[in-house]
Amino acid sequence: MELIRKYFDGLSPQQITHFENLEDLYKDWNLKINVVSRKDIDELYLRHVLHSLGIAKVQKFNPDSHILDVGTGGGFPGIPMAILFPEVNFHLVDSIGKKMKVVEEAVAGLGLKNVKTTNDRVENVDGHYDFIISRAVAAMPTFVRWTKGKIAKKSNHELKNGILYLKGGDLSEELADYQTAKIYELTDYFEEDFFETKKVVHLPLKYKG
Repeated sequence: MELIRKYFDGLSPQQITHFENLEDLYKDWNLKINVVSRKDIDELYLRHVLHSLGIAKVQKFNPDSHILDVGTGGGFPGIPMAILFPEVNFHLVDSIGKKMKVVEEAVAGLGLKNVKTTNDRVENVDGHYDFIISRAVAAMPTFVRWTKGKIAKKSNHELKNGILYLKGGDLSEELADYQTAKIYELTDYFEEDFFETKKVVHLPLKYKG
């Protein structure tokens, strides 16, 4: 938890409580349904929570904006981001039922009122969103295809509406066809070695009505 406070000051008492409760919630659920590896559960705040919050270093979300988390898995990056931005609407989607069960229980356990969950393929989800966030669930061309037609028309943030994607490694080949994509190195924001190859990719997408 100190790791989160190191990089995010001004957290409310409720936000601090939510972040503190994440570890016990995930450790408890991980005994029943293995959604996070044993190594990762021991470093939950570094490898999952802070990593998820890297998106917030690239773009802070305005109140009442709508964010879609695709392939949320155990609730990352959506749940940490929903704690950080309590006035933002988050929609967490995953096609794997057992993972969504953990997400639903975590959301209920934390009492998060700004999170909606859907157990389905993202192609079947209706709605338009300011940003679509995710953690490396597919190569960018596949991810763009999955999320086609889900970007809101009006842009209300510093960055244009589109995808904010947590990725790692060399992305030159994967992003070759996306000239408007911009890569943000997480080492510019976090000093831990874990982030050495970690990035946030912003890919602006046009509204398609």
